[in-house]
Amino acid sequence: MAPLTFRFSALILAAAVQASSLLLSLPAQAASALAAWKLSSSGELLLRTAAGARLQAFFEAGDRTRGPRVWIDFPGELSRSRSLPGSGPVREIRLGKPSAGETRLVIEFQPGVDLDPSQLKLIGTASNRWKLSFQGLSTTGLRPIGEGDLNRASSGSWAGGLRIQPSKTPVNAAGLPTVTRGKYRVVIDPGHGGPDPGAVGIRGIRESEIVLDISLQVARLLEAKGVQVIMTRTAEVDVDLPPRVSIANRAGADAFVSIHANAISMARPDVNGIETFFYSDRHSARLAAHLQQQMLNVSPGSPNRGVKRGRFFVIRRTTMPAALVEMGFVTGNIDSPRLATSSHRQRLALALATGILDYLKGVR
Repeated sequence: MAPLTFRFSALILAAAVQASSLLLSLPAQAASALAAWKLSSSGELLLRTAAGARLQAFFEAGDRTRGPRVWIDFPGELSRSRSLPGSGPVREIRLGKPSAGETRLVIEFQPGVDLDPSQLKLIGTASNRWKLSFQGLSTTGLRPIGEGDLNRASSGSWAGGLRIQPSKTPVNAAGLPTVTRGKYRVVIDPGHGGPDPGAVGIRGIRESEIVLDISLQVARLLEAKGVQVIMTRTAEVDVDLPPRVSIANRAGADAFVSIHANAISMARPDVNGIETFFYSDRHSARLAAHLQQQMLNVSPGSPNRGVKRGRFFVIRRTTMPAALVEMGFVTGNIDSPRLATSSHRQRLALALATGILDYLKGVR
């Protein structure tokens, strides 16, 4: 998991364009993966990038003097920093270079604009197309603005590899621990997603697809036992870290489980193993211990890397007992072939559901 910083890096800005410029058609910068963009009058941001580019989206809340900001980072360096005046709820749009070899697109809203970070999702619609809808935004006075041709083809291609689709086969919950129906609420957090595949391993398997399949199965198993489940994502979309935490904290859940797969250099297939992280409190430690033991039970031969303290954002900022599991290495010669098989993913789902239910049995 990549660390996330919330400190906003100032952009080097060029002089603002005239306020009369609404929809521009400037040439895309060749070195940047950002080829074209447009913010529509309905509050939808559309992007065209080099195919296969990895994007990261971030949110920063406003205060009394400034509005919230949303920014997206692209690989490749922008040749010319610039700012464009906004309209309606948008104060300004800026493009710049936060560091060498990177491009950043910033949308700054007017003071008083209220955005719900849990509703902000950057979605990949094609290999070189993206959209982000600002749901709930009052678009009064918002005029379209953008740069480049959204409809042109982009060079490059998606990285190949084994694609894993969520299982549609019902998972049998018989034999799982029993808890009081309707009493408990659990948040399941499938890591990464959409334009962020997470770790990519042997045969090109993607962490985001593995964890989504397992997470959906865990949710169905828990629901069959009468547990209310809230998921931070249910499809191949990217949900940033703050919205994941916001979803969990608003739910008032009894437990939060973030599901991941590990990775190291492809030159180290000898590194395998299962580990689980918690931040500090004893309840989280107990949850993590249950999950770790159950995963080991269904993964013979995979090393026990232990239950450890970790400072991952999603387990550090959640207000309920929380754990983050790493179910094996997508780069490991033991773990990767297993994670690629539907039968092992089903066993892991059963293991995680069992661990969660065992933990809930001890919650008063």
